[in-house]
Amino acid sequence: MSRPDVSISAWFAARADRSPHRRALTFEGITVTYAALLDRVERLAGGLAAAGVGAGDRVAFLGANQPALIETFLAANRLGAVFLPLNFRLAAPEIDFILADSEPAAIVADSAHRPVLDAIDSRSATRVCVDGTDAVGWTCMAELLVAAQAPARTAEEDDAAILMYTSGTTGRPKGVILTNGNLFWNNINLEHLYDVREDDVTLVVAPMFHIAGLNVTVFTTLFKGGEVRIHRSFDASAVLDEVERSSITTMFVVPAMLNAICARPDFAGRDLSSLRVVICGGAPVPEALLRRYADRGIGVLQGYGLTETSPAAIFLTAEHALSRIGSAGRPPLFVEVQLRTDDGTVITESGVRGEVCLRGPNVSPGYWNRPDATAEAHDADGWFHTGDIGVRDAEGFYAIVDRVKDMVITGGENVSPAEVENAVYTHPAVADVAVIGVPDERWGEAVTAVVVLRPDADLTLEQLRDHCSRSLARYKLPNRLILSDELPRNASGKVQKFRLTESIHAI
Repeated sequence: MSRPDVSISAWFAARADRSPHRRALTFEGITVTYAALLDRVERLAGGLAAAGVGAGDRVAFLGANQPALIETFLAANRLGAVFLPLNFRLAAPEIDFILADSEPAAIVADSAHRPVLDAIDSRSATRVCVDGTDAVGWTCMAELLVAAQAPARTAEEDDAAILMYTSGTTGRPKGVILTNGNLFWNNINLEHLYDVREDDVTLVVAPMFHIAGLNVTVFTTLFKGGEVRIHRSFDASAVLDEVERSSITTMFVVPAMLNAICARPDFAGRDLSSLRVVICGGAPVPEALLRRYADRGIGVLQGYGLTETSPAAIFLTAEHALSRIGSAGRPPLFVEVQLRTDDGTVITESGVRGEVCLRGPNVSPGYWNRPDATAEAHDADGWFHTGDIGVRDAEGFYAIVDRVKDMVITGGENVSPAEVENAVYTHPAVADVAVIGVPDERWGEAVTAVVVLRPDADLTLEQLRDHCSRSLARYKLPNRLILSDELPRNASGKVQKFRLTESIHAI
């Protein structure tokens, strides 16, 4: 018996055949039906094929949230090509690195972000502008849409569908390969986690160049035949307006967005009764924030995941949001989780910390052009080693407590940087902090706090150690204090600790 084609473009075509007149995408006042969207995808795929794009080629997209991003993804998938969403917050040299590493056959961009690409060596990629162009070397997307229908193709579940680069907190970003099967099974997991409905209207405000922004509510909603309303970027007031105006039922946000929405002075008086599912990821949600939404009758679903897991890996449903504060939840139906010790031993008892290892059809097969990184993260039995430290309670709920790679080993003891950072943050003089391990002849590594002070504040190592000693064991106290004007962060806001280590070594 032959297996069904589970590629994104194939199941979307099947959905459009069954729901041709339903609303698929709405953006800035314009709505397209499933039939109309499928027609655009077919014609765009034909245009890309005529430009030389074929199976296995990469098709990059640089731009804000907009329908063209989804159209480009579906059109590339229709040809068996690999979609490469680019983070528009990156600087030109960072984008240049990704393009050099991935070598796309075509690059699609909106006019607002085209100048970044104009500053980069053109290489041999076809360049397509979404919203018209008079620039040399660029083709207008409208010209591609007049092409004939795309050639026939049968997709395979294990074919690469997305190449998405990680944020690179420990060095150069790695391209994560996600297959058609990975994306399909992520949708199946999410369908079971929050009961997606065909009449759902989901609001997209998180950037779709991240896997959560693209593959948590967007494609689960399209899979079921619902409507996706896209905002070019996040604005808290616009979210409240859209929820009321369009009876939004589901959306994905990060904690900072949740906080900004409820910080609006009119939050308490807005009609949010249509909201059925709010999924929040990227970081734990503070209890006070959860309670603010609970007081409005809104349960927040929290999730733990990675680009490598498409992304749903562990999920805390709304019913447990307040009773399991600090928990990441339990794995979806088709994900396995293990905790392992440093030597690879599987931890079977509750309450013991270990590295989180994941296995399932949603897990990436590896990294682009990085067999070394693939071999390091994926073992022979199909387990993906996340580098995150977790702990499981007696009822099977997991909490994520730290990162393996950030661990400082001093005097034979493992010290969690996150734990020390939390303690340092409570000092009134501290505005920002990152904790790293610096080589030390006596201890192996010295616990080092790199601190940004508040205006007009001062701080000594002795003062900091005295403050932290109230909550930390002595061996966890900072041995060194380095004052800095700012901490190096990537486009996603994460501290790049490898840059801190490099700068300290250079002193």
